[in-house]
Amino acid sequence: MSKSKAIITAEVVSNAQMGPRFYRLKLKFTGEGAKFFAQFTPGQFAEFDLRNVALPKNTEIPLDLADKSIRHTILRRPFSFADVHAKGDDIFADTLYLVLGPGSLRMTSLRKGDQINLIGPLGRGFWVPDGKTTAIIVAGGMGAPPLQHLGKHLTTHHRHLHVVAFAGARTKHDLPFSLNTVHSETELSLCLEEFAREGIKSFIATDDGSLGSKGYVTDCLANWLHKTHIDKAKTVIYTCGPDPMLAAVAKLAAKENIDCQVSLERMMGCGIGVCQSCAVESKRDDASETAYKLCCQDGPVFDAKEVVWK
Repeated sequence: MSKSKAIITAEVVSNAQMGPRFYRLKLKFTGEGAKFFAQFTPGQFAEFDLRNVALPKNTEIPLDLADKSIRHTILRRPFSFADVHAKGDDIFADTLYLVLGPGSLRMTSLRKGDQINLIGPLGRGFWVPDGKTTAIIVAGGMGAPPLQHLGKHLTTHHRHLHVVAFAGARTKHDLPFSLNTVHSETELSLCLEEFAREGIKSFIATDDGSLGSKGYVTDCLANWLHKTHIDKAKTVIYTCGPDPMLAAVAKLAAKENIDCQVSLERMMGCGIGVCQSCAVESKRDDASETAYKLCCQDGPVFDAKEVVWK
């Protein structure tokens, strides 16, 4: 491994269930692992080795995953972190995961004191361009983890920035956040705890209207931009989520002449550029031609203007 990443063993501190299929896994890095992950940037990721993690009891496996559960987990799985912080000489990192297949299903059986092997930190994370005064965070579904980490990072290390957050999901049950009720003299509303604790105002949108405004989070963002007078030249949008949402945010950012960074989700089997499974079609300086970059090395965070959206 290079001087910036290593194969590391982390200890499980906790593995808490947040919803029907959502979990928050806390890891502790010590020694050399702590030294590497102390430099972790929001938006970077790690590759988890889950081959030796046991399946949960048969009675704890959802019926729709019964067939998938028997598949082998040969390749590592990429996960970003929702929080990374130091305590003494140790580094603690939280990741959110949604149980969708044999790998994430195995993760539910991890208990305090268990060990897990991973490679990291990997990839390029978010950055703050010069001259920006406003940062807009837009999370879609399980695109939340790196943006939760980013929110804390911005308010800690870039205090000159005014930060506002938007989060969208299909329904309230698909929103990987903790909710708080906000009381004021004029209204009673909900906010996202993970952003609220950092002093970041948040807006919620769900496709079915079960929480927050009804409709896509991109519509919520567009309405806010229309009503709010900000210096768009001094604003940057950070977003992570499914590709259709990212494409819509990128299109809106281009229309409003706002810089935009997107964290792409791809199948990254190795995380170090060997398997070539995470190619991203990108624009060259000559707009008439395109080239392919690797999400695991050139990203996962890209300038939205360089991505070829399908």
